Amino acid sequence: MPELTISLPPLGDDAPDAARVSWIERKPGDPIAKGEQLLEMITDKATFDVPSPCDGRLVRFLVDVDEEVKVGQPICVLETP
Repeated sequence: MPELTISLPPLGDDAPDAARVSWIERKPGDPIAKGEQLLEMITDKATFDVPSPCDGRLVRFLVDVDEEVKVGQPICVLETP
C-alpha cells in the first residue's frame, strides 16, 4: 500500500507558524478514517484539532509529543488504501 506523509497544516491567518503536537490516543498500526481526529496542535493561544485527510493506517510518528513543530513540517506517515 502507498504511504502518505502528513505535514503540520497552517494554523490560521493570525496564528503562529509553529505548535506543539499532542497525539490523540493513536499508535502505529491503528486504522484511521478520513475526517477522524488525528492529533491536536497546541499554541499559546488555542488548541486545534487536525483531522486525517484520508482513510488509512498510522505507520509512524515523525515528531514526539510536545515537540515544537513548524507549519509544513512532516509529522506522521499514513498507509493509504
